[in-house]
Order: sequence, then structure tokens, then C-alpha cells
Amino acid sequence: MIWLNWLPWRYILRRAAKAHGFLDPLALMGRLQRFAQPSEVAEPIELLRAGVVFHARGLINSRVVQHNLDWVWPYWIERQFNPYAEAFVPRGFSITHINLTHRNWTAVGLPDVEELPIVDPRGLVTPWLDQWSLDGWVVAADGRRLLPSRAEQAKQVVDLNGGVRVRTETESNGLRLTAETWAEEVEGEPTCRVRLQAVDTDQSGTSAEPGEKPGWLILALRPYNPEGISFIHDIRLSDDRQGWKVDGEPAVRFSQAPDAHHASDYKAGDVAIHLRDAADGDAVSCDVGMATAAAAFPLKAGDDGTSVEAVVPLRRETFALAKSLRPTARPRPRDWDDVLAPAAKLDIPDAEMQQLYEIALRTLILHAPQDVYPGPYTYKRFWFRDAAFIVSGLLAAGFEMQAERALDQFPSRQSQSGYFHSQEGEWDSNGEALWIFARFCRMTGRAPKTEWRNAILRGARWIARKRIKDAGEKPHNGLMPAGFSAEHLGPNDYYYWDDFWSIAGLEAAAELARAYNDSEAATRFGEEAKDFRKAVDRSLASAEKRLGKKAMPASPYRRMDAGAIGSVAAGYPLQLFPVDDPRLTESADWLIDNSFVRGGFFQDMIHSGINAYLTLHIAQVLLRSGDDRYFQLMRAVADLASPTGQWPEAIHPHTLGGCMGDGQHVWAAAEWIIMLRNCFLREEGNRLVVAAGIPEEWLGGAEPLSFGPALTEFGKVSVSIAPEADGVVVTWKANWRGEPPEIEVRLSGHDPVTARPEAGEVRFKRGRAA
Repeated sequence: MIWLNWLPWRYILRRAAKAHGFLDPLALMGRLQRFAQPSEVAEPIELLRAGVVFHARGLINSRVVQHNLDWVWPYWIERQFNPYAEAFVPRGFSITHINLTHRNWTAVGLPDVEELPIVDPRGLVTPWLDQWSLDGWVVAADGRRLLPSRAEQAKQVVDLNGGVRVRTETESNGLRLTAETWAEEVEGEPTCRVRLQAVDTDQSGTSAEPGEKPGWLILALRPYNPEGISFIHDIRLSDDRQGWKVDGEPAVRFSQAPDAHHASDYKAGDVAIHLRDAADGDAVSCDVGMATAAAAFPLKAGDDGTSVEAVVPLRRETFALAKSLRPTARPRPRDWDDVLAPAAKLDIPDAEMQQLYEIALRTLILHAPQDVYPGPYTYKRFWFRDAAFIVSGLLAAGFEMQAERALDQFPSRQSQSGYFHSQEGEWDSNGEALWIFARFCRMTGRAPKTEWRNAILRGARWIARKRIKDAGEKPHNGLMPAGFSAEHLGPNDYYYWDDFWSIAGLEAAAELARAYNDSEAATRFGEEAKDFRKAVDRSLASAEKRLGKKAMPASPYRRMDAGAIGSVAAGYPLQLFPVDDPRLTESADWLIDNSFVRGGFFQDMIHSGINAYLTLHIAQVLLRSGDDRYFQLMRAVADLASPTGQWPEAIHPHTLGGCMGDGQHVWAAAEWIIMLRNCFLREEGNRLVVAAGIPEEWLGGAEPLSFGPALTEFGKVSVSIAPEADGVVVTWKANWRGEPPEIEVRLSGHDPVTARPEAGEVRFKRGRAA
């Protein structure tokens, strides 16, 4: 293809664009690039591809939804297109219509199973990734209707008994619908199960008069999901009338045959429009791809009303986006009790925070079938950045096997150059991969695996080669190149986030090389890390002189803005700076004063929402420095959780629904686990800090608080904090590996105490240690 370089393609492209009245695309791209530092990657092709797919859906939404507002749409559309709702988004100049206000959903599933059905805030179920959905409606004989997506209120909870079960209850016009969704193994294969129960609470329209149609509980097949349109071209009721074939393959089974069945194509309109007047129909084909169907079950009188179940098999090799998922050996689902057995047990008096911990444990398990994923839908793909934090969360919870299994996938994602590649232009990934390899070994007490060795050594050498070492006195000399970094920090720049992770990666590689008995590599990587630290210190000193403050900007050339959130990585999780380093504490103060909304960190760039996991990063910095504001941030994050205990990646400041990213962000769940773990115990160099994050309000009762047994860098440790009549006793039990660490007990409202590991307890009385 060398001959392509001979063609004057730039001239041809410009001339073609201008001839058709378009802007010169090359001139436009040149203008855009002026807003960023020069970089070898303008924007990752992976990100561009994902954005194109995302907005292609949005373009279809814009062609379909606004012209068919008499259809029953998913909750986000019903709210976002409603001029009376606070979620309303004007559409005049919007080319694409996408979910910007209620990106919330909850995954159900089984351990070690890739497939994750999702449930939206009104009970809409999407069994297969990026495909059609199932919905439940109620229609009374007298015409009253309950359509959950249009209900102003709903009660949605998650039941953790035996797994993860989402229950959604809506009520309107004297009708009540309860929808339950869960995953269940049937003959060794995972299935998604949906149970609908409908009740006419005033009974006035349950029974039909002679000659009239009865009331119905409707199971509806919908050509959309929480992102928008998902085409259905053909629907067929099975020969025994107990299931649907969708686009030619068996997809849904009913617990009983419906008494009536309706189907409609795009030209006739939504099947919901014709429930009272359409004749029965067993099949429909729609060349537009907007086929709909409704299985109708008679609405019975009585307190129990009518119920029906639908079952969808989950393992389906041809479902959309399957090629983006790594192949697995298709293991049989494991029992939830067995999977959760190693988890560190938490016992605190705050019922909300306790429940969020229990939910987060299950969220991590569901999203770690082999690789780890930061979400069940929009983000059901791999990034090293998210993986590092999720694996750290798995270790904090005690899920050693899942963490190891995820790390085993890392070497196969490394290029020949040593780059741990998830998408181009992200220079933090190598540091993240090396750091989490080392953290796994420290937390488990295990030597690094032989299979990891080449990947670790190549990864560290890649960092050393990638650094800029020819920029003279410029503030970015010695740093990583300008890149896209963590995406939400801004245009391409020399981000300190990349540098801090790279330093931590080199230090981790030196530690791992020593474990491999490679003293030469250990020395080389250690010296490189020291030189890198000096370069960052010089650059930060330059930024301090320019800005007149020690707070760290996102890069050497940026003013203080929300992108500075990336620089706090030096404190958490990397602990590169001391706990009271003013560069850290002043950065946290600046972000709290200038970038907080509703008590949480608001990321202005890209995310344009409140971020639970980034709020917890600042909380961790405050916790390390002994600043009691950490708990205010924890409380804010807890309050921002959805009714099912999940956090979308970014939260709309008014609707409090998701406005960016996945509607169930696994990184956030991991951070919640790590935060609570660190409240009870955390490593600080060669010390184990105990009870530093226990607020006084938790000590007012009579019941003890506890956490563990938990993995630490020194062995497995359990901590108990028991209020007594005249004080508090803090105890610990440990199975130390090697030399026990120094124990520092830092209970809120009391003087800190350094104790011998073998002491096993410290008693506090009236603000002082007894």
C-alpha cells in the first residue's frame, strides 16, 4: 500500500469537502490540535471507535423517538423528552439523542459468568448485551394503565439473599406492578429470570363486563434498551404459545401461555397503542427493525392478582459485541456462598454503608469472571486503569483468586515494545499494571509468578524509554510524553497523573525484580525511579512558582482546574508523598473549595457530573492526613448511591441519575470497599495504621465494630473496636508473615498510640489511651 503515499490525498480530501460546502477537515483538525500539547496520538482510535458507535445509536434515536412520542419508551427517554421534568433536554441543535440524565442500571448475574443482564430504574430488563428488552405493564378492564417508565415514583431495591435480585415496584391509577429480576442456573446453564406480579388495588376494573375485554398483565418485548433503539425485525410466538423467537432464534420462554398476543410493526405503531383494539397476532416482521409484541395474561381479582415468569438463556454466542469479549472456558456457575466465603466481614452501626459494602462485594464478583470490567454494559471492555483499581478492590475484599485470575490476563495484552495497551496515548497503563502486580504480591505474601516476569521487565523498560529526556530546562523534561491520559483530565498534555503512576510502576518493578533475584534490573529500575522523582519535583516547583501555590495542577502548563484531581494520585493510592505533604493537602483543599457539588467532586471536563470514585480519592488523602472531613465525603458518596446501591460513573447534579459512562461503575464499588477497609486498617510504609477512619458517631452504641480477616502487606488481620462504659477498646488479631509491623492506633477523638504487635489491644479512656 506504499502507493497511497504518492497520491495527493490531502488536496483531494480538502477539494471534495469544499465542493460540497463542508469545512476543510484538515484545517479543522489542525485548529483542534492547537488546544492540546503536541502528541504522537491525537486521540485514541479505540475511543473514537467507541464514540462513533455510541453516537450512531444516538443518531438513530433522533430519527425515531421524537417523531413517535405516543410509544412507550424507556424511563430515560420518558423523562428527558418531558418538558415538565427536570431531566428535559432541548433537541433543536442536537444531532444525536443520547441518555444524559438517567444512566442508571443494575446488573444481575452469576459468579464466573460473562453475561450480565441489566435492570433500569423502572424495571426494564435487557437480558443480552446491547440488545432488546423486556418490560411489564398493567391494563385494567376499564382502561386504566400502569406503564412503569412513565410512573413518577418507583420503589426499587436489591435483595442479596442467594445472589443479586432486583425488585421494582410501581403503582399508579389503582394498579400495582412488582417486577423481580435475577440470574439462575438451570441444568448447568445460566438464565435470566423475570417475574411480574400485577394487582388491581381497588378491584374496580379487574373484571370485565360481558362482551368487554378483560384487564391484562402484559409482558412486552421492546426494540430498545437504556441507551436507545436496538432493532428487532421479526417476532414469532412459539407453536406452544409459551415463548418468543426473536429474529429467528428462541429467546424467551413464558411460565404459561398467554390468553392473548399482539404484535405490531413500525408503520402501525407501538403495540402499546393497540392493546385494546388489535386482533390477536402470533407474528410480525418489520423491515425498519421496530417490531414490538405483547403477551397478555388476564388480570385476576384478589390480593395476589396475576403473576407470570419469563426465562431467557444467557449464553448466546452470537449476541452483539461478542467479538469484543475475551473467550472463556465457559465454567459452570459457582455457588454464591462459596464465592463470598473469603470476603472480609464488615460490621458497623451505619446500616446504609454496611449495605453498600455488601452490594459492592457482589458487584466486584459479577464483573470479574476472568478479565475485570468497569461496567456491565457501556464499559464491558478492558482498561488497565480501571483494572488496577478493581483488582485492588478485590484484594481489599479478600478475593485473592479473582485478583490473580485477572492479573494472569495482563501479559497477553502487552505489545512487543512492552506497552500494556488498552488504548493508544494512555501513558499511565504501564505504571498501573506494574503497581498492581506488586500490590498483589505484597498483599498475598506470594512471590511474583514466573509467567509474569517478562511482561514486568519489559513494562518497566518501556517506561524508561518513553520518558522525555531532551527538553532542556522546560518543565516537562524528564516526564512522560503528552498524551490523552485518563481521558477526563483534558486535551493531550504532560499529565502528572501519568508521571506518578510511572514512578510507582518503576518502583514496583524494582521490587519485583529483586523477588526474581535480578539485582541488575532492580538497581536499574530503582535508579530510574529516583531520577523520575527528581524530574517531577523540579516540574512541580516550576508550577508552584508560576501559580503561587503548592497545590498541583493537572500538568506543568495548566492552571488549577478540575483536572487537578489526577495529581492527588501521589497521595492515594500510590503514597509517593508523605501524609502531610502540602502539595497534597493544598490540592485537596483547592478541589473541595472549587470543584465540589452536593458534597462530591464534580468533574467539569468530559464527565460533567459528580464522581463517586474521585470523591473517595480525595477522602483517602484526607484520611491519611488525619483530616476528619474524609467522613463527610464518605457520607456524600453513600447518599449519591442509587436505590440498588450502585454509582454511575458520573452523576447528574439535579436528576441524581447517571449522566456519563456506565450506569453501574465497578471502579466506584471497588473504591467503596477500599475506603471502608482503610477506615479500619491501612499500610503506611512499615506501619499498620488501625482505626484511623472510625468516626465518633459509630462509637455511641454498645455493639462492637469489626472488619476482617483482611489481607494486608503484613499478613491477615482482623480488627475489632468495642465501646465500653468508660471508653473504647481496639483489638486486633493477626497471622503475621515475617517480622510484624509497627501498630499505630489512631482512633478519632483520642491521642494516637503506637503499640507492640503482640499486645493485641489498646484501651482508650476519655480521649487518652489507658
